[in-house]
Amino acid sequence: MLETLITSKTRIRILVKFFMNVANNGYLRGLAEELNESTNSIRKELNNLLEAGYLEKESIQNKIIYRANTNHPLFSILQKIIRQHIGLDAMVEMILQRMGNVEKVILIGDYANGKDSGVIEVILVGNQLNEEYIEQLGIKIENEIKRKVIFTIKEYQEGEGLIIYEAT
Repeated sequence: MLETLITSKTRIRILVKFFMNVANNGYLRGLAEELNESTNSIRKELNNLLEAGYLEKESIQNKIIYRANTNHPLFSILQKIIRQHIGLDAMVEMILQRMGNVEKVILIGDYANGKDSGVIEVILVGNQLNEEYIEQLGIKIENEIKRKVIFTIKEYQEGEGLIIYEAT
């Protein structure tokens, strides 16, 4: 879906990196290595996103560090679009519709770090969660969002991963 709106795959990968988790940041060479792209293509996209105001930069120890501009008027909309592109919204919705006692859904691994690797690792926290059903649901979600999903049921460790749902 997003590929038809934004034709640059490099730009999409940069947006995923910075808007998936606002704690993510990066510098030119590091992003080029991480995304397996040339520094020129990364520089071009960073400059375009910076000029549009979607990113901000800061010089730290002779490196220019880029991060999402959380003050941009479209920040929350872009973050929601990126999460829908990855399939997180659909995944959380399917989990909550079919399981009653989910307290938290936490994203860990590559996607928590903004890497679109194709494998989404998720921790589920709750009471009396049916592991067999979760395994079946994982297959159904994979078919829906076209990415591998690995669920783990365990206690939440403070500061672990990116919380994408928390019961109120």
